[in-house]
Amino acid sequence: MVRYGILKRAAFALVTAFVAVTINFFLFRVLPGSAITNWAHVPNSSPQLQAALKREFGLDRSTTAQYFLYVKQLLHGNLGISFTNQQPVSHNLYIALKNTIPLVGISTLIALVLGLWTGILSARRRGTLIDHISTGTAVVLYALPTQWIGLLLLILLGGHLPSAGMSSPFEFTTPPFWQHMEDIAKHMILPGITLVLTIYGSMTLIIRSAMLEVLGEDFILTARAKGLTQRSIVRRHALRNAMLPIVTLIALSLGYIVAGAILVEIVFTWPGIGSALYNAVVTRDYPMMQGGFLVIAFSVIFFNFLAETLYFSLDPRISHEH
Repeated sequence: MVRYGILKRAAFALVTAFVAVTINFFLFRVLPGSAITNWAHVPNSSPQLQAALKREFGLDRSTTAQYFLYVKQLLHGNLGISFTNQQPVSHNLYIALKNTIPLVGISTLIALVLGLWTGILSARRRGTLIDHISTGTAVVLYALPTQWIGLLLLILLGGHLPSAGMSSPFEFTTPPFWQHMEDIAKHMILPGITLVLTIYGSMTLIIRSAMLEVLGEDFILTARAKGLTQRSIVRRHALRNAMLPIVTLIALSLGYIVAGAILVEIVFTWPGIGSALYNAVVTRDYPMMQGGFLVIAFSVIFFNFLAETLYFSLDPRISHEH
């Protein structure tokens, strides 16, 4: 039953990936303009030049022909060549992901730990002052726009911490490795705090809701009647049964780590995948946009599939349903 359920979900993930590939291709073709639209406003841009650019970018073919060529290249691991810098899209995405994953990954991990702690604490102390403060803070942070939090931190702390880019330029010499890492860590503080505050609110609220639902079940009342302590009930009984929505939340968070944080990276000019996709949209760089959105879609699909396979070990009832 477990093996059949995993295979069923794997097949569904593959179908979802194919649909994502198809939508990812046609989505950018229905938008107005093309990769050569900006060239029409360049002085001395003749129709012959625009026609040559269309041939170079493969835009003179039919949409169907472009689609089959895109799928064929994708099956060979080729995401195409960027219109902007004539570099392979996979190389551009690799460089961007190297900058994004440490920032968003560390921030998500910190937000998860804080959200798990405050969510469980609020559920245990429901209706108390601690619960009201924790829940109110989470609601406010969840409602505030990400870019507003980032701009506020720039105003408050921009004079004390680096507020732009990923590292400071060194004019004459290459800095030692640890000095370079320290410089990157300082530049990561402001965007990292912005991401932690943004993610923390939703995590606290979802974890609190999941814990409250479980704490109201009959088996929790039975555990209390047996004389178990509140800490033991939460750790041994409630938390395990509340793990399904928490695992889903973690999986979605891990999937979106690859997506980066476009608004945060733009505010702090962090050279990650969010900034790369924003620049690709501005310049109508179709291969870069398609490659970036495809990597994001595949990461979300993969981590969702991973979460669903974990459900079988967390809740044996799921295997009997399938």
